[in-house]
Amino acid sequence: MAMTKKPVTGMKDILPAEMQVRDYVIRVIQETYKSFGFSHIETPCMENIGNLSSRQGGENEKLIFKVLKRGEKLHIPEAKEEADVVDCGMRYDLTVPLCRYYANHSAELPSPFKALQMGNVWRADRPQRGRFRQFMQCDIDILGDSTCLAEIELMSATTTLLGKLGFSGFTVCFNDRRVLKAMAAYSGFSETDYDQVFIILDKMDKIGMDGVKAELLESGFSKESAEKYLGLFAAVSGAEDGLSCLEEKLAGSIDGTVIPSMQTIMESVKAAASCGFSLVFDPTLVRGMSYYTGSIFEIKMEGFGGSVAGGGRYDEMIGKFTGMDTPACGFSIGFERIITILMEQGFAVPEAGKKKAYLLEKNLPAKDMVKVLAAAGKEREMGVQVLVAGMKKNKKFQKEQLAKEGYEEFVECYREK
Repeated sequence: MAMTKKPVTGMKDILPAEMQVRDYVIRVIQETYKSFGFSHIETPCMENIGNLSSRQGGENEKLIFKVLKRGEKLHIPEAKEEADVVDCGMRYDLTVPLCRYYANHSAELPSPFKALQMGNVWRADRPQRGRFRQFMQCDIDILGDSTCLAEIELMSATTTLLGKLGFSGFTVCFNDRRVLKAMAAYSGFSETDYDQVFIILDKMDKIGMDGVKAELLESGFSKESAEKYLGLFAAVSGAEDGLSCLEEKLAGSIDGTVIPSMQTIMESVKAAASCGFSLVFDPTLVRGMSYYTGSIFEIKMEGFGGSVAGGGRYDEMIGKFTGMDTPACGFSIGFERIITILMEQGFAVPEAGKKKAYLLEKNLPAKDMVKVLAAAGKEREMGVQVLVAGMKKNKKFQKEQLAKEGYEEFVECYREK
C-alpha cells in the first residue's frame, strides 16, 4: 500500500503558528477554570464499547470509531456479530468517561466535585468548517450539587473565560428540559411523542413558526395541539418577561420550583458578569443529548453558524454506572471552533515572550559556537525565547518564515577573524 503525506480525512496537522495560539488558549482555560475551584483530571482515550453504546450519547453513538479486539482474542473468521470482534471504542465526548470516572472514584473525591477535563475525542462525522473527526474538547462539570449554584458557577466560569480570550457581545441561551416537557404536555402532546416534537421544534431558527407548524401537522399531530403549542411560543416572545409569562400559563403543568430557580440563575449570572454578553431565556432551545434532565444552555456568536459552547444538567447518567442517581451539570466549550474563530481573526498571543533567533554561519568554529550558546542561555534565563539555527543560503526567506512564528530579532553569527 502506498504511503501518503496527507493526514487522515477529518484530521489535521497543526503548524507552529496555530499551535502557539492553542497553547495560549489552553493555558488561559486552565488558569481561569482553576480560579473557580475546578480540578484538572484525565480519562483514557478509549472506553469499553458497552459504556459508549449505552444510549446516553444520542446521535454520537452512530459515530463511534470502534476498536477491534487484539491478539488471541480476535477471531474474525469465527465472528457472528460485532461483539465478537469489538470490545472498545474511541471516546466521542468527555461526559460518558467522566461519569465512569466519578462512579469509580467517588469515595476518593470531594463532594461536590468540580472537574476540568481537556482532551481529544473522535467521531466518524462528516468534516466541515470548525468540525473534525479528531478534535479537542474542554469540559467543566460539577458533580454532587443539586442546587442552582452549579448552573451559576458553570455559566459564570465559561463567560469569564470567553471574556479573557477577547470575546464579547455573545449570547448565552438558557432553557430547561422540564419547561420543554411542560409546554408539550400543556399543548396536549403525549409523553411518547416528546422526542419527535422536540426534533421539529429544534428547527425553529431555520424554518420559523409556520415551518414548525407544518411539520407537526405532517407528522400526524392534531391542529389543536400544534396551534396551542405555538401559541405558547408567541406569548413568550411577545412578553416583557418570558419566564413569568410561562409560569402563569403552565401553572399546574410544571413543578413550581423550576421557573423560580431559572430566574435565580439568570439574575445571579447577570449580576456576576465580568464581560459583555447577553443571557436570554430561549424556549426553543432543545439540545440533542438524551441524557439532559434539567437546565440546558448554549453560547452563540454572531458570524459563526451553530453554537460555540453548550451543556446542561444530567442527573441520571452517573446512576447508570452506580445504580444511584447523582446530581451532575456540565458546560463544554467548542475548543476547535474557538481556535478557528481566533485564527480567522488573525489573533496574536498577547504579552508573548520576546523571540530571538541566532543564525549561525556554516561550519562555525567551536570557540565561536560556545559564545553564541552562552549568550543564548543568559537570554533564556531572562525569559527570552531563543532559537539557535544554521544560516540558510536564502537568509531573507529564512527570516520571513521565522517572523511568521513570532521571531522579532535576528543575529547573524560569523566566525571571528
